[in-house]
Amino acid sequence: MSKETRVRYAPSPTGHLHIGGARTALFNYLLARRNGGKFIVRIEDTDQTRNIENAAEKQMENLKWLGVEWDEGTDLGGPHAPYRQMERLDIYRKYIDQLLSEGKAYYCYATKEELDAEREEQLARGETPRILEKHRNVTAEQRAQFEQEGRVPSIHFLVPDDRVYVVNDVIRGQVTFESKEMGDFVICRPDGIPTYNFAVVIDDYLMDITHVIRGEEHLSNTPRQLMIYEAFGWEPPQFAHLALILNQDGKKMSKRDESIIQFIEQYRDLGFLPQAIVNFIVLLGWSPGGEEEIFQKEELIKLFSLERVNKSPAVFDTIKMNWMNNHYIKQESVEKITELCLPHLQKAGFIEEELSPERYEWVRGIVELHQEKMSYCAQIVPLAALFFLDEVVYDEDAKGVVIEEQVPQVLSALKNHIVNSAEYNVDTIQAILKSVQKETGHKGKALFMPVRVAATGQIHGPDLVKSLYLLGKERVLSRIDQLLVNREAIAK
Repeated sequence: MSKETRVRYAPSPTGHLHIGGARTALFNYLLARRNGGKFIVRIEDTDQTRNIENAAEKQMENLKWLGVEWDEGTDLGGPHAPYRQMERLDIYRKYIDQLLSEGKAYYCYATKEELDAEREEQLARGETPRILEKHRNVTAEQRAQFEQEGRVPSIHFLVPDDRVYVVNDVIRGQVTFESKEMGDFVICRPDGIPTYNFAVVIDDYLMDITHVIRGEEHLSNTPRQLMIYEAFGWEPPQFAHLALILNQDGKKMSKRDESIIQFIEQYRDLGFLPQAIVNFIVLLGWSPGGEEEIFQKEELIKLFSLERVNKSPAVFDTIKMNWMNNHYIKQESVEKITELCLPHLQKAGFIEEELSPERYEWVRGIVELHQEKMSYCAQIVPLAALFFLDEVVYDEDAKGVVIEEQVPQVLSALKNHIVNSAEYNVDTIQAILKSVQKETGHKGKALFMPVRVAATGQIHGPDLVKSLYLLGKERVLSRIDQLLVNREAIAK
């Protein structure tokens, strides 16, 4: 009987949820759900100097927003609790002591300065930097002297000599490493806190992790972890290292790279939809095997497999990301999109915090007018600004329309019909435009372009009749007057 699939996502609380981290979590989640297994989220917080308060909770909040749910974790508990490394120090100590007693690890009293100096000397000689064997065999007298000096030792793993370690990677195939190129490595710092390479092995083994899916930057750590599995006589999990995500210039994404929005929280704040982000991220390195690019989460669960993950780097295409989110925005209800647009309109000072039912319906109408145009909901501010501003801002193309000879006749007729109309709604506006056409003899662009320019200051835009209705009778009349009075000045 095959083992239950158990995978984990183990972020460090050192910052926001990055696109790469979200992809790692998503791939783990999909594999677990595909195989009917368990997905665990645990927190690797042993790097106390870099930890940021509440960063782990924020990352988990954004994972939940994406719809990536887990079965065990710091918030849910589970049979392998605790799921935060700093709460597992006693567990690690037991295994460190075992390695020490078996001669597979040792106390090293070298200071950081001494080890750094050795490293620089090795680099100067063209050697691969590694901790030298001279630190392995400290005599009782030396140990007493070091402790008298106030030195607190770290604990190093004793790397076997002349061994070749093979990582059988699902994505990359066999990758080999020679132990002589690595040298002994720290498994416990002087403060008693274990290092990543040691703690991750203990956690993965005790939590029955069957597959370790993570970024390729961890591939070089894997042989050290295999050594620790071997030292305890444990079977390692199946490894799968995901290729890098590159920017549009084909370079590795840097956190200082401003050409790409890199953190999930930023997308959330801009009004992207979680299902669009999930759909986009899963295609960064994974292929469904066909031409289709739009998938619901349930479809992804059925289709996902590690065998279809590409070992070549994926390129983050911002244009495609925006296109995909636009697709989901168009599929979403206008009520949901309005809800996502409201904070942006409020932040811009266009609307108040509390809306009356009538005011909400008006805003909803404006959002509906622009829904198909938006790549993300923050775009509602520039798209809809003309509905909230008193003064019209005429773009350069609109200025060219202003000077056309039929403009005064068309706009004067439009004004008269609006003033004399008892009602002002979509139907009456449609009727008014037909009357203006009949009265002036102008139709098509000659009619509609002056009307649009007068009302919006632009030659392109959403449905004209609905725009005139949402602008309101008084504002439209005011803008017609503004253009007629200032026509020559506007055209300059």
